[in-house]
Amino acid sequence: MTPALSQSCHQLFSAQFLSAPHAKAMITLTVNGKTHRVDVDPQTPLLYVLRDELALNGAKFGCGVGQCGSCAVTVDGAAVNSCVIPVGILQGRRVVTVEGLGTNEKPGVLQQAFIDEQAAQCGYCIAGMIMRAQTLLDQNPSPSDTEIRTHMGPNLCRCGTHMRIFRAIRRASEALKRNAAPQHETGRERT
Repeated sequence: MTPALSQSCHQLFSAQFLSAPHAKAMITLTVNGKTHRVDVDPQTPLLYVLRDELALNGAKFGCGVGQCGSCAVTVDGAAVNSCVIPVGILQGRRVVTVEGLGTNEKPGVLQQAFIDEQAAQCGYCIAGMIMRAQTLLDQNPSPSDTEIRTHMGPNLCRCGTHMRIFRAIRRASEALKRNAAPQHETGRERT
């Protein structure tokens, strides 16, 4: 969580705010590049708004206390657990869910790597894993093995597919390097 987002959460959940009665409010969110207006209590966790109001069901409810990462999305490029982020602090911020990375017909690079490595067993954690991994690759397209393990540490996989997830991230990193390589007009990579 970014320091500014952490500060906003702290201010939002101060004792005064929590003790005050809450009413619905019209909140404007930018999710996956589209603007949405939702009429909800500002304290509502982002996860519920994504799933119940916007029908974006990639993020899953796992623990409800921000400990497992099944609900991970990005806010302004940082991975956050949407089950603990109140929607009221997100006006003017960019939210991206796994649905914003690609489609069934044209998956994003990281999504395709997860498919190719068969990284999902039950699949419950995968959207959160992909979103956390995407933030890493956005910041560092060529992470070391240690950087991958450290960055992915907060997300849990109950099925134990961590090694396949690791390989998928490594595969996506390699694909990003290939895609970024300069090309001749013939389309062949320079050597």
